[in-house]
Amino acid sequence: MIYITRRERFNAAHRLWNANWSEEKNREVFGLCSNIHGHNWELIVTVKGEINPDTGFVMDLKVLSKLMKEEIIDKVDHTFLNEDVEFLRGKFPSTEVFAVEIWKILAPVIKETYNSTLHCIKLIETPNHYVEYFGE
Repeated sequence: MIYITRRERFNAAHRLWNANWSEEKNREVFGLCSNIHGHNWELIVTVKGEINPDTGFVMDLKVLSKLMKEEIIDKVDHTFLNEDVEFLRGKFPSTEVFAVEIWKILAPVIKETYNSTLHCIKLIETPNHYVEYFGE
């Protein structure tokens, strides 16, 4: 088993806000993040599988890059995640939820179309924090 990884970058804004809470409670829990704010995000996708003897690849990294751009980046870049992104509509736009929703999109395509397995989604929101999701 071998693992390959691709990183793509995008910019997007979000607001951490629970509509069921008061403004005071939102500000208490989310602080400045209760305001609309943006990030320079990084999406890192790791795929695992066996090396194809004909290509030497687990999956062509150019193909993985194209898939990431078409399925995720093109849909989220320069958007307001709370309102503009269909696959996040009605969901809380935390980094954790965002990573899980990305997994739901990429995992089946990678499995069915490219005969590889999505191993990990790493979504970096700031230089100081990120989430990793392994589909568990």
